Amino acid sequence: MSIQSKPQMVEAVMFFSEQGGVCKEMLFPEFEALLDGVVNLPEYADKQMRVVYVLINPRLMVRAAVFFLIDFDEKGSTDSGWNIPLRHLADRAGRGPDLGAGPIRLACRSQCPVSWHQMHLWDPSLVPGKNDLVLLRDAVRRNHLGLLVEDEPQSVTADRLQMVSEDKWYAAAPSKEAADKVAEKLDQEHRAKTAQLIKQQRLRIASLTQQHEEELAKFRLAGEENAKSLQIEIHNLHQALRQQEELNASLKEELNAQADTFQQTREEMTQRLQELERHGQSESGALRRQFESEMQAKIAAAVAEYKEQVAIRDVELAYRAEQDAQQLKELEKLKRERDTYASQGGEQILERLSKLGVVFVVYHPGAGHLTIPLQDIARYQDNPLGYAAAKCFVSEDQYRHWLAHYQKPACEAKLANGDACGMPIDRVDSPSRFVVGDSNCCNRHKTATRLRTVS
Repeated sequence: MSIQSKPQMVEAVMFFSEQGGVCKEMLFPEFEALLDGVVNLPEYADKQMRVVYVLINPRLMVRAAVFFLIDFDEKGSTDSGWNIPLRHLADRAGRGPDLGAGPIRLACRSQCPVSWHQMHLWDPSLVPGKNDLVLLRDAVRRNHLGLLVEDEPQSVTADRLQMVSEDKWYAAAPSKEAADKVAEKLDQEHRAKTAQLIKQQRLRIASLTQQHEEELAKFRLAGEENAKSLQIEIHNLHQALRQQEELNASLKEELNAQADTFQQTREEMTQRLQELERHGQSESGALRRQFESEMQAKIAAAVAEYKEQVAIRDVELAYRAEQDAQQLKELEKLKRERDTYASQGGEQILERLSKLGVVFVVYHPGAGHLTIPLQDIARYQDNPLGYAAAKCFVSEDQYRHWLAHYQKPACEAKLANGDACGMPIDRVDSPSRFVVGDSNCCNRHKTATRLRTVS
């Protein structure tokens, strides 16, 4: 046998954001866990949140609502000193507007059954379009909490309907007492609705009055602060003006004193100038004559001094010129003596070495080792290559060409671009067998040279 859960009255808590509207919903046991510190809400850290405690019937209709405030610390935990009997306030709350299931029980700041809890409650906004009660009703109907809902009563099918007898089709004429009861009942309902409407209007008026008073207090506070700031600014301006006036007065006094001083100084200078003009005419002539005489004396002394210096310089220059001439003569004499001693000393040394059997031998490519007699040493010193060419029985120019060929045996013929051919060739060891234009060219350029010679 299965037991089906029957919907019951549910306690829930709705959080309202600062922009308006429900931002978080939870069941009351979850809210109790939040109060016990089991869980935290970090997104509400260091904030005061507007919260509504609601009683919801099985048909998702609001039956009671308590609008209260709760503070969170920097960690997202609720205030440990918070303690408001929400269910007690909901049970003892006054009548509120009809949200679909008849007038609800409403507890807020302007309608609080327990006066000492009034400061911890808040009034819902009844502005059209931002009515907190309407937003609360719509949030409950959306059923984000997943509450069990009571099904609507089903209508009776046509096959189960039964026809009554015709004499019972028409209701009996109501008696006067029944009519009075109906009228009284209607009157009571009308009065109840009127009272409810009046209460709603009073609640709205109280809410608007409180909002107006809060706004008025804010404006009054802002006005007082603005007035204080203006008073401070006016005081500062008055003080600055007073200081400026004092400064202007002191500057004016100082200016007047300076003007008096300048006037006195001007008068004194005028008197002195007049006195100087009177005495200046007589003194200027004497000063001019004295100045001219002193200037003439200084000029004469300077001219005499300069003439004396010029004479001394002329004597010094003549003495230096005489010394330079003597030194030049001595220098020429020393040069001649040096040349004489050098020539006599070299020849004597060479003759002495020759008598001792010393032989002077040099080496030149193509000529080999040459023994130079004593009488040919001077000629060899003047032109070593010419001396070697004579020993090889060739001209000096031919010997120079052969020596270049001997040191680098390569074709020396010029190409079209002006560069040398540079082709390696056989080296001619004897200068006498070397022919310019033939021995220093490769076979190709040697043939071309011969053809040009023949033509």
